[in-house]
Amino acid sequence: MKSLLLLMVMVATCCATPEDLSGKVFVFPKEGTTDYVKLLTSKTEFTSLTTCLRFQTDITRNYGLFSMATPSHNNAFLIFKLNSVDHIRIEVEDTKSDFLSLSFPPNTWHSMCATWHSDNGLVQLWVDGKATIKRFIRTGTITGEPITILGQEQDSYGKGFDAAQSFIGMMTDVHMWDYVLSTSELKHYMDHVHFTAGNVFNWRALEYTITGQVLVEEQSEVM
Repeated sequence: MKSLLLLMVMVATCCATPEDLSGKVFVFPKEGTTDYVKLLTSKTEFTSLTTCLRFQTDITRNYGLFSMATPSHNNAFLIFKLNSVDHIRIEVEDTKSDFLSLSFPPNTWHSMCATWHSDNGLVQLWVDGKATIKRFIRTGTITGEPITILGQEQDSYGKGFDAAQSFIGMMTDVHMWDYVLSTSELKHYMDHVHFTAGNVFNWRALEYTITGQVLVEEQSEVM
């Protein structure tokens, strides 16, 4: 029994050790509610933030790209692709704003960044090198221990997944900062130029755990 417990502790420690995922992708190969990546951070307060990632998929239904929940808000910060139309929904502490008339051709790599500033409540998207308009969503501060999930959308704290909203495809270069990146830094990320790595989540030193059938594979093509 002691040996089994020690093994379980060793596995958990291994999975949570920062790992350089440069040149690699998370592969989410199937629809369901049991497959996801949990990102780990000790930070519990966000007055502003920027989240960037790259993804490829061929599905057109709803799917979550980035889901952060806190004990008091299921959608503390959410990036969500809306059904069939090229709209992205951003939510901050369960308050939402939709960005319209975007373009996501299937089986193509897309780069996306979302920024939110608590002082003025403005949120903005960058998609494949182009900035959207800025929309008001809410002011305030995100507080509480976050649970951050890739591949599923949380309808309650760390659970409440819906297979019809699960992500199928590949994801890479996930970074998050606790401030709004400058325009030049956002362009550097979009253009694959050297940029300052995320200080909350850093793809080059990512702490994460995998649940279910999510694979880590070498990136097979130039984005």
